[in-house]
Amino acid sequence: MNELLKLNLKNQVSDIEWQLRVELAACYRLVAHMGWDDLIYTHVSVKIPDTDTYLVNAFGVAFDEVTASNLVKVDLDGNVLESCPFTINPAGFTIHSAIHEVRPDARCVLHLHTNETIAVASQKDGLLPLSQYSMFSLSSMAYHGYEGLAVDMDERESLQTDLADKNHMLLINHGALTLGPTVGDAL
Repeated sequence: MNELLKLNLKNQVSDIEWQLRVELAACYRLVAHMGWDDLIYTHVSVKIPDTDTYLVNAFGVAFDEVTASNLVKVDLDGNVLESCPFTINPAGFTIHSAIHEVRPDARCVLHLHTNETIAVASQKDGLLPLSQYSMFSLSSMAYHGYEGLAVDMDERESLQTDLADKNHMLLINHGALTLGPTVGDAL
């Protein structure tokens, strides 16, 4: 953890990128605080405006250890764009790059494996219109069939097709995605 805290990129990136880094790191901490993290196996990303790059957590770093400076900047081809000691989660790359490639309106993407979302995503009929809260999401809900660990680049196209213009997606037997124009909106 000490090495993670020694990193400081504040004066090495643009003001816009720094602000996004701060917001995304705060989002990771909130996800951990609420118990929505799944050790190191879920991810949240935010696209840097007017670029084909986005920020995502370093693989192996717990959500409560994420800082603005230890986020990884990656392009849509999976290249880490700065000198850093971190790699990214291959499944996270497949999912986030697929969405950032086709949804410029969805600057932030949350992919979580909470017990609750996995339970709903594992039900035959998915999210049911049983409360006003579920009704809010149903009009913008998409579904994506389970294709195994999301490390096959061919899955990007089916993710894009299944998501289309929706802002919520249940990944069958897997978890959920939410999208938003800002980190706060997606959270």
